[in-house]
Parts: sequence; structure tokens; C-alpha cells
Amino acid sequence: MKTIAVYPGTFDPITNGHVELIRRAAAIFPSVVVLVSGGPKKSPFFSAEERVGMVREAVDLCEGSIEVKCFRGLLVDAVRECGARIIIRGLRAISDFEYESQMALMNRRLNPDAETFFMISTEDHAYLSSSFVKEIASLGGDVSTMVPPGVDRSLKTRFSTPGQEKGEGIS
Repeated sequence: MKTIAVYPGTFDPITNGHVELIRRAAAIFPSVVVLVSGGPKKSPFFSAEERVGMVREAVDLCEGSIEVKCFRGLLVDAVRECGARIIIRGLRAISDFEYESQMALMNRRLNPDAETFFMISTEDHAYLSSSFVKEIASLGGDVSTMVPPGVDRSLKTRFSTPGQEKGEGIS
């Protein structure tokens, strides 16, 4: 039986740190499903469809069996639907561990067959977050080294449209 790992997230937007983690996971697991959260919990900047498209474009050149899907509802239900047993979570700093370990314990309680694997970010991406990227882009900063090219284009387009003037985007 093929081991399937899922990497869930909002990916609003996907960053080079996310892509690096997906590449590393694809080198370890025979199949990786990137699960883009479609729920409105975090009031995402980009729609679920836009985020799925950006993720697909970003992982298009990655080696390995990588699939991208949108999910709504409980992660453990999406894990079951994918036939997965592994949940991959990235850790940038020790401060991420407390929240992520609580989430892993709750997911295990809801689905005892699912195991969470923590992967540490590389030093190059430890500072990187989608929130920082949006804030910098909203103020006219260059994020081209922080995100895949398609995301950079999407951010530039979004912040150059009326009603999304520089400095009015993210708080």
C-alpha cells in the first residue's frame, strides 16, 4: 500500500518556504497531497480557487507525485478521504511548536490512524510567512525572492487594482 502524506494549509499565498517543504516531503513520501483550506475561518486574501491555482503552478516543477486539492471542514476528514495516514506540518520557530503540537494531539484524538510529522524550515525560509509577504507587497515592497513567480504576479496585480492601493491592503 502506497503511503500518502498530506500537507494542509491556507497558503494565502503559498511562499517559497511552503514549496521547499513540499519538495522535501515529496522526496520522502511516494505521494503528497497539498490540501488548501477552503474554509472562511481566516478570511483569506485570495479565494480558494486562486490559492489552489497558485499552489498547482508552484509545485508543477517539483519532482514526485504531488496532488493539490481544496478541502472544507475537518482536516481529519480530508485525510481519510485522501487515504492518507501522514499529516505534514512545518515549523519555522520554537513558537510554532506549541500550537502545532496541540493541533497534532487533537487530530490524533479525532483520527487515531493519522500521524503528524513535523518538518523544520530551512534557515533561508525560517522568517517567511504569508502574512509578512502580503504586508510587504501591500506597501509596494519586493517579494519576488519570497514567493513563486505566479504568486508575485498575482500580488502585484491585486495591489495595483483600485481599492487595493499601496498601504491599504493588509493590517
